[in-house]
Amino acid sequence: MSPQTALRGGPVWALVITSVAGFMAALDNLVVTTALPSIREDLGGALHDLEWTVSAYTLTFAVLLMFGAALGDRFGRRRLFLVGITIFTGASAAAALAPGIDSLIAARAVQGAGAAVMMPLTLTLLTAAVPADRRGMAYGIWGAVNGLAVASGPLIGGSLTEHISWQWIFWLNVPLGLALLPLARLRLAESYGTGAPLDIPGTLLASGGLFGVVYGLVRGPADGWTGHLVLTGLFAGGALLVGFVLYSTRAKNPMLPMRLFRSRAFSGINAASMLMYLGMFGSIFLLSQYMQGVLGYSPTEAGLRMLPWTGMPMLVAPIAGMLSDRIGGRPVVATGLFLQAAGLAYMASVVTVDVSYAAQLPGLIISGVGMALFFAPASHLVMSSVRTSEHGIASGANNALREVGGALGIAVMGSIFASQGGYETGQTFVDGLRPALVTGAAVVTLSGVAALIIPGRRHGGVAVSPAEPAAERVLEVAAR
Repeated sequence: MSPQTALRGGPVWALVITSVAGFMAALDNLVVTTALPSIREDLGGALHDLEWTVSAYTLTFAVLLMFGAALGDRFGRRRLFLVGITIFTGASAAAALAPGIDSLIAARAVQGAGAAVMMPLTLTLLTAAVPADRRGMAYGIWGAVNGLAVASGPLIGGSLTEHISWQWIFWLNVPLGLALLPLARLRLAESYGTGAPLDIPGTLLASGGLFGVVYGLVRGPADGWTGHLVLTGLFAGGALLVGFVLYSTRAKNPMLPMRLFRSRAFSGINAASMLMYLGMFGSIFLLSQYMQGVLGYSPTEAGLRMLPWTGMPMLVAPIAGMLSDRIGGRPVVATGLFLQAAGLAYMASVVTVDVSYAAQLPGLIISGVGMALFFAPASHLVMSSVRTSEHGIASGANNALREVGGALGIAVMGSIFASQGGYETGQTFVDGLRPALVTGAAVVTLSGVAALIIPGRRHGGVAVSPAEPAAERVLEVAAR
């Protein structure tokens, strides 16, 4: 091995760099939610404007994920990863320095665009750097860090806002991003996809469709589901996504080949991922408000009490990754999803206006173990279900479906909450929370059922995808 080869592509460095980058991108999904009152006090703005500080990031992030992955495949994954980090870091600084609510919303939209380029490439670069027989554990750590970021966003945002200032939820990204840039340039190896030209029609159809659907989902609870723009977004976005599917079945070099969905592994894990995020995002969104608004905890106190759920991936996910290497990802993922559903159902059965923390603890622990068992094997299943050259677009598609699931979860469970209860009193909040959690448990149960359609391990323990060429299968088995 040459010194240059040893310098680049080391598994440990790749794991550290991609995990930190993924943490930043995932964290900013929900980190702003608990800081909204302080932002309004400093910058002003109506409720509609404050909601856009969350929605602007979600919208550009979800819409551009597949495009970001396609750019990386075409022009170099490490190169575009560096571009994504640069955009994200610069936009984070702009958000911290924003003089008004409009400039903050604009910075958040640019942040989401940077994250959309950076996030799908983290998994692709990690896969290229880690030997096949150690990917389960690597995905476990990567998944644990990303899961912790998603779940602890309200805690980190609340703690920084409460003890320092809301600007620090954005300043936090700047030193991390500046440290990652030279590390990624020196320690990650460059890689490319198939070399096919960019699919411009497919990109426009997918981006337009995702924009319409995600816009409708994030604005529906605030603007009303019968609002003109919401309905236009949902129907026009849905029509464009149908057009994207039809186009991709006939295109010579489509951005997302529809043949990938003929694989039970690819279809099953993507369906499971979207449904998992639907149930999990909606539940965390409501439970964090319940602990503060009903039980009277501060943002920091609420976040600390959520740690048995949100922090569990750091302990369990690496073990889950090793288990998936030994017995395959399907049983680990399915077990985790059914545990997550059981934890949500338990929480629904005990929530009251004065429930003790001891009564909540079993549900938090069960949910945390379940979430941890899902993250690592899910990533492994996604990447092992496609050809090596298609890792980028598989990661982008999976991340896009997760984001749509998260937006859908907040929209659906928020609507159920509003129809059955509200914010008027502690009891009305509980009245809305309970059926929302039951819905979340049911959706995650469906996610577990979707995971069961994934094929088991074959060929000496290697999960084989119908889309993978014979030569690659032989190399993969030999590597094992």
